[in-house]
Formats: sequence, structure tokens, C-alpha cells
Amino acid sequence: MELESHHAQRGFQYTGPPGLEYLSELDQLLVQQQKEMLEIFTGWESQNKYKIVNTMGQLVYFATEDSDLCTRQCCGNLRGFNMPVIDTVGQEVMLFERPFSCTSAGCYCCYSCLQEMKIYAPRGQLIGSVHEHFDFCTPTYSVFDAMEQEVFKITGDTCAIACCGNDVNFMVLSSATGETVGRIQKQWTGMVREVFTDADNFSVTFPMELDVKMKGVLLGALFLIDFVYFERNN
Repeated sequence: MELESHHAQRGFQYTGPPGLEYLSELDQLLVQQQKEMLEIFTGWESQNKYKIVNTMGQLVYFATEDSDLCTRQCCGNLRGFNMPVIDTVGQEVMLFERPFSCTSAGCYCCYSCLQEMKIYAPRGQLIGSVHEHFDFCTPTYSVFDAMEQEVFKITGDTCAIACCGNDVNFMVLSSATGETVGRIQKQWTGMVREVFTDADNFSVTFPMELDVKMKGVLLGALFLIDFVYFERNN
């Protein structure tokens, strides 16, 4: 079913990045990883592919990892990549860029080891970034806008592992007020899928009135969190 913006119907004048208009209508996105059978049975790491849908299950975007074979097999979840985000008519609307970093979720011997993601909309136009903070116990990230001003902090559960049928939550906090304004959630997908694959389901919630560019940056944060904590070779 083709998506149609209520703002467009009312003659709303959108001034944000092309292709992100529909985000102004949403306060939640669901992300579903698409796992290939070859990878499930062989463990041979392929490029990750995702469907991004609204709460009614309507397709909003596709996202596909762009990385080389050697990097995927040798670097695992530490690998750097680009991830174009494509709308339903095949146009690229965002680009997520993750540089290689030597470790994650455990050893932080130097600042260069910490994880980051840059978000562009369109390609070449930075709209924000996500940076990991050193913390022994709690996953912690800062979310910046294009002017490198911190807008949000993200703090995760102390044990960022989906286990025992529980979802894993990463709370989005306003840097200005400290109040909770959203959430990134890794959803439990069942024992078999959790144990034998790294195909994950996520959701991200944010204020309806939030600028579409920052909604896009929070979506990028979701993908960074997926790779750091849940993308494991089985």
C-alpha cells in the first residue's frame, strides 16, 4: 500500500531533506532484519538487509549494508560499512556511515576504539552523528546534530543481551532536560531465532514533533546499537 502524507494532503510546505517527509507523520519505526538461508546454515556473513516499516506494517524504507566480503568475514561486528537507506520508489534518502573501530562492548583502551555512526541526508550532507561513551557497566551514547550540538543521550540496560524472553531497552534522554523522550528496543524474537541467528527486530520511538533529521539520526543510532551488541557470528 503506497504511503501518502497527511501534510501533503493539507498543502503542508515541507523544507527538510528529500525523502524524509513521511517521518514527520510518525513517532515510531520498526526495523526487521532479513536473514538469508545460506548465512543461517553456514555462518558465512552476508551483507545485512533490513525492512523499515510503520506500526501498521507498511513499508517505509529499505536499508542494505555496503561492505566487502573480506571485511565481513575477518572483522565481524566491528566492521566498517556504508548503509544506503532507500525509499519505496528506489531513491536513496539517507546514508549511514560507520568507520571501522578496533573493538566494541568490552575494551576501551583508547578514544579511537569507541564506536560512531554518521548520518547523511542526502548523501554528502551531514545531519547528525552518534558517538559511544566509555562506561564499564552501562551502554552510553551521545547523539549530535549537524552543528555538533548534543541533542540526546542514549543509555542501555546494564546487560545489553536479549535473553530469557525479555526485550532490551535503550532509553533516549533529552540532553537539555534529562527527561526520557524516546526508546530504542531490541525485541525478543524467540529462542530458536535468538540462539541460531543474529536476525534482529528493533523499534525506535521518538516525539512526533521532533525534526525529521533527528528522527533519521536516531534511526542510525538503532543500527549502530544492533551491530555493537547483537550482530554476532554464530
